Order: sequence, then C-alpha cells, then structure tokens
Amino acid sequence: MSAVTVPAVRPSLKRSSASRRRHAANHLALALMVIAFIVTVIPLGLILGYVVVRGMKVMSWSFLTTDIPIVSRAPGGGMGPAVVGTLLITGAAALLAIPLGVLGGIYLHEYGGGSTRARIIRFLSEVMTGVPSIVMGLFIYTTWVLAFGVSGFAGALALACLMLPVIIRTTEEMLRLVPLDQRQSAYALGGRRAGTIVRVVLPAAAPGIISGVLLAIARAAGETAPLLFTILTVNTVNTDLFNGANTALSVQIFRNAQQVFPGPQERAWGAALALIGIVVIFTVIARAVSAVFSRKHHA
Repeated sequence: MSAVTVPAVRPSLKRSSASRRRHAANHLALALMVIAFIVTVIPLGLILGYVVVRGMKVMSWSFLTTDIPIVSRAPGGGMGPAVVGTLLITGAAALLAIPLGVLGGIYLHEYGGGSTRARIIRFLSEVMTGVPSIVMGLFIYTTWVLAFGVSGFAGALALACLMLPVIIRTTEEMLRLVPLDQRQSAYALGGRRAGTIVRVVLPAAAPGIISGVLLAIARAAGETAPLLFTILTVNTVNTDLFNGANTALSVQIFRNAQQVFPGPQERAWGAALALIGIVVIFTVIARAVSAVFSRKHHA
C-alpha cells in the first residue's frame, strides 16, 4: 500500500493568514475606539453648545461686571460679584493646596517609599479623594465657620480640602514615571537628593503635575455644596477673603436655576457660560506652562 502524501502548507500562506487576522483585529479595535469617541463627544458637544447658545443671550462685559439684583426674580443684572468671588476663592484654595499637595507627593515617592507613615498618608489621600464635597463643606462649617463666621477664606479651605488629595496622588504618580537613570546621573555628578529633586526630577514631571493641578482647580471651581455652608451669598463685590459673606458662580447657578422667572434663568445660563470660560482660560494657561517646561526639559 502506498503512503498518502499530505501537501505541506507554505510558510508564506501561514504568514498571510496571520497578517489578515491582525489587520482585521486592528480595524475592529480602531472602529470601536472611533465609536466610543463619538459616543463621548456628542453629549459633551450638545451640552457645551446648549450652554453657549443660552448663555450668549445675556453675555456681555456689563453682565460680567454688574452687581447681582437684590430681588432674585428681577430681570437684568449681572454676575460681577460671583466672577470676582470665584477667582478669589479658587485662587486662595490653589495657593493653599498646590504647595502642600506637591510637597506631599514628593515626600511619598522620594522619601516615604513603603514606610508605615507613607502608607497611612497614601491611604488617607485616597479616602479623601472619594469623600463627597458636601462632607468637606460640613467639616469646614463645624471647625471654622462656627468659630470665625462665614467668609471667602472658609470657602477656600473647603475647596483646598477637595484639591489636596488629587494633587498629592498626581504628583506621586508623575514622579514615579521619571526614569531612575536621571536621578542616578545627578547623584554621580555629586548632586544631593534635594537638589536632584528640584533641578532634575520636578522639571521632568512638571507637565504631568501641572495637568493634575489643572484638574483639581477645575473641580474646585465648579463645586457648589461646600460653598453653600461657608460663604453664603452677596449681591455686591466683596474682595475681603477674611470678613463677610461672599459668592461664586457655582452658587449663583444653583440659586438662580431654582427660580421659574425668566430673569434668574437667564442669569443662571450666563453664569454657567462664564464658569466654562474661566475653566477654558485656566486650561490654556496650564497647557502653555506645560509646553514651556517640556521644551526646557528636552532642550
């Protein structure tokens, strides 16, 4: 009986079949990513477009500088005190949270490592990240407002508590991405740990840290619940952070949106557009600073 010969499969056919499968999988993954991108962008675009259309009906320089009407149902007026209050309170919160957050992230990665103290701080920062904002507002209300009264600084403390864990975690993660070779090269040239961190590690991680700070500021600027307990509201500009009530755009959006009259409804949409504009400006500034640090680092 003669043996049956099985024709050998050419290696080129095997490679061609595997290549077709890879191309098909690649096209499928690309199609899924495009669909996911479209599904995400469409709602965001609709929301942004609707806010722009409604807000532009009242948006003007006068709207951004005029006082808030005393009678909430009255038409007209502006959001001058809320714009000033948002910038002051958010700026003060950033001044409180950014240095502490960056220093905390540096300690956790560069000094703390896996020590018990570092693990406790890391755990607490993770817990604080998930704490509802209204809890932060109640905490500042019981510890600060009941003792010293409502003020813009009390609102800044509440927002700083929300920003701090985000900045700490972002700084630690960005420092972890800096290659170890850069640190060793600085040590080989005689640099000390503190000098290496300031001159080598931080400039390399600066773009990512700035992005994290930006996210923290954007979150703080849009928070409403902590400010309801800490700053109350005013109808005229109050530039004193430590004395008297204040207001912010997020608080005015909350208060005016509850009214059924056309005047407060229009002011709510205008305040929403102004808040989006402030966040966009902060984003552009942060991206510009991040690009400068990137160019200096790669130069």
